[in-house]
This record gives sequence, C-alpha cells and structure tokens, in this order.
Amino acid sequence: MTSPVLVTGGTGTLGRLVVPLLRDAGCTVRVLSRHSHESGDGVEYVTADLLKGEGIEPAVDGAEIIVHLAGGPKGDDEATRNLVRAASRAEAKHLVYISVIGADRVPLGYFRSKLAAEQAVADSGLPFTTLRAAQVHDLVLTVVQKMAKLPVIPVPGGLRFQPVDAGEVAARLVEVTLGEPAGLVPDLAGPTVYGMADLSRGYLRARCKHRLMMPVRMPGRAGRAYRAGENLSLERAVGQRTWEDFLAERVGTSLQP
Repeated sequence: MTSPVLVTGGTGTLGRLVVPLLRDAGCTVRVLSRHSHESGDGVEYVTADLLKGEGIEPAVDGAEIIVHLAGGPKGDDEATRNLVRAASRAEAKHLVYISVIGADRVPLGYFRSKLAAEQAVADSGLPFTTLRAAQVHDLVLTVVQKMAKLPVIPVPGGLRFQPVDAGEVAARLVEVTLGEPAGLVPDLAGPTVYGMADLSRGYLRARCKHRLMMPVRMPGRAGRAYRAGENLSLERAVGQRTWEDFLAERVGTSLQP
C-alpha cells in the first residue's frame, strides 16, 4: 500500500497495538498525535489537535484510509466532526472508527458522545466501518487499581462488565481496516461477564491484598441501563482472553508491590 494509513490515537492503548500490526501487513503508517514524536521504523508522526481543529488538514492529506482511535472522557463528538470534515475534503476512501458497546443505550455523557461521533462518521458520506467494543482489560485495571486504594471499595449493584483484550480489539480493527467498508459491524466483547465485585476481588487476590466491600445502588436511568445489561453484548462474547489471564500476566510483570 503506497498511500499512508492515518491512525489517530496511535500512541494510546489500542494505537500502540494497531500500528505495528498495520506495519506487519505492509502498510505505510502515519500517526496523528497531539504531541510531537520522532518518525522512524516506517511510521511517520504528525502533530495535530482534533478537538481544537488544528493541523488536521496536513495529517489527512494523501491518506486514503483513516483509523480513528483517538478519544477521551469528553469531546469525542466534536473531535470526530473536525476529523470527518477534513477527511471528506481529502476524499478519503475508508474511515474506521472504534466505539463502545451501549453507545446507543446507556444514558451517560461518554456514551452519548460516542454515539454522536458514530453519527458524524455515518453521515459524512465517506465509506466507513464502525466497531463497537467492550471496555478493554487495561481500562478496567485502571479503575480497580484506583478503587483498591480506598479502605472500603464501593460496589455498585448490577454494574457488570464484559472486558475484552486490547490485542484482540486491535487485530479486529486491522482486519476491518484492510477490508471493504462495512458500516456498523458486529460488536466485540470478552468471553465472560463480571460484576464489579468480581473484578475487584480478582485484582486484590492477584496482589495478595484485602479490602472491605460495600454495596451501593446506582440511581436513575443510568443505573437502570446498567442493571439491564445495556453495556453488554452477550451474543458477541467472541473474545478469548479472560480477565484472569490478563491479570496473571500483568500483575506478575509490571505491577510490582
């Protein structure tokens, strides 16, 4: 492939896995980042700010395929709209977007922002593929690590997750990137559903720690959505790597007491 594949968020959790997979597949890769990096090993780095709308035009120039992985706690919709406008002017041939399971069902700001970003992609007129994935293990680990620092861990009743391995999400993203645009493709979720208490206990057990846990109730529409499993995709539990597998590797290497 002669034209570069542009990857936004190429230095993030998923991006660091997607970029080498694309390189292994013979692609020239261009990474968009808010911070400057030295180019090398077949990867060109460009500096741009999607949310501010700065530097996007030169980043998309000549890139027929764009993999949009950049995201944050808020502003994903506006950042995506800025990217889509530039990609449309550049006449990109395929825009790939990573979203989250429940984007259209969970009434929280993050999910609404992801749904608005999905709509911006779908309404762009560009050929696109959108993949909704469950929360990756790395994100869940960050949450339980923070909670484990508390003397008592609050456990919202009915809050369940179906975490998926980041490597499996990256492999699927590369697969759809190199394929034909397919619109909204089937979800990708992990093999097992865990309550928040299960995830915390697994982490504490791996770290040989003990904490008290206190059940709490999630109020409102968001609580009802989570209790109904709107953030899950039971029919798409196609991931293979479990939370236990992830912890056994991660806690035993990089998480030293």
